Amino acid sequence: MARVKTRGLIKKGHVWHIDKIVRGYRIRESAGTGDLQEAERYLAHRMEELRQVQCYGARPKRTWREAAIRYLLEKQKASLPRDAICLKQLDPFIGNLTLENVHMGTLQPFIESRRTKGLKSRTLNYPLQVVRHILNLAAREWIDERGLSWLPQAPKIRLFRIVDARLPRPITWDEQIRLLNALPQHLRAMALFKVNTGCRESEVCRLQWWHEAEIPEMGTSVFIIPRELVKNREDRLVVLNRTAAQVVEAQRERHPTHVFSFRGKPVGRMYASAWRDGRIRAGLPDLRVHDLKHTFGRRLRAAGVSFEDRQDLLGHKSARITTHYSQAELEHLIAASNKVCGENSRKSPTLVVLRAKKAGLGTQNL
Repeated sequence: MARVKTRGLIKKGHVWHIDKIVRGYRIRESAGTGDLQEAERYLAHRMEELRQVQCYGARPKRTWREAAIRYLLEKQKASLPRDAICLKQLDPFIGNLTLENVHMGTLQPFIESRRTKGLKSRTLNYPLQVVRHILNLAAREWIDERGLSWLPQAPKIRLFRIVDARLPRPITWDEQIRLLNALPQHLRAMALFKVNTGCRESEVCRLQWWHEAEIPEMGTSVFIIPRELVKNREDRLVVLNRTAAQVVEAQRERHPTHVFSFRGKPVGRMYASAWRDGRIRAGLPDLRVHDLKHTFGRRLRAAGVSFEDRQDLLGHKSARITTHYSQAELEHLIAASNKVCGENSRKSPTLVVLRAKKAGLGTQNL
């Protein structure tokens, strides 16, 4: 007679998985093996752990994947989409590990895999920061119904010293013309807006119409991005110079909620294949989206705009309440921002792109 396998074990591909309710708790995870007897021993081990928890109050063993899911469901932060990408990359390496087994030792295969892709230390540090944050939450804030934390103590997650950071790379007016002409229409509008407002990529992508605040006395408007969508957790005032205002006007009625869209959907991120292809065509193969923010800041400084005004226009954190301005202060900031429109030059990308839009000529140069 054929041997009957333990109930609750399902083979997916070459690996056994557990899907079983034990003492009112559902175990749903990979057994990590293709051997049936080994999978049955692992299931018995997990069932004993649950018995220890219910009978003697032991701390339940929770996997990294459970912690990652809880983090994504509970957290509200501007960088959550990026965190989700990092957690997806981490999952094949530590997803099935219990929280007690997540530390620098078990993270080494992930680190090595990222190193082989040529990533810089700052990029590699980001997922390690996410791991450290989740482990700290599990040790200090996530308490179960028995009053026990998910993790007795968070291990030390060491970040790498940043010695290979790339310096900011502001672009010239001629380079801006080449870049904008090489980008598809939706990215061209976003890039032109970004280089004239100093917004971060996430702020541009998440900019919504309800963020707009009309100022009838001045015949213009500004955008106030709520703090939950801003990296420094402060409301972000976005002042529109003449170029940025024209870009916004060209986007009206294209999407009901978001300012920038593509084929009827909000743009999730600017740095994608269309950006990478466009920068190569423009002869700027190493240009980052964030370099447009640096360009705006550098042009403000070159135009003699004060440090305090540059802080406000770039959305940098300061001691001032940056969204409470008088009309005179707003007029001053708008005037400062208009200094970098570049409208006095016939080579200005403002003239090239916006005239083409006005005439309905798409991507043609005028």
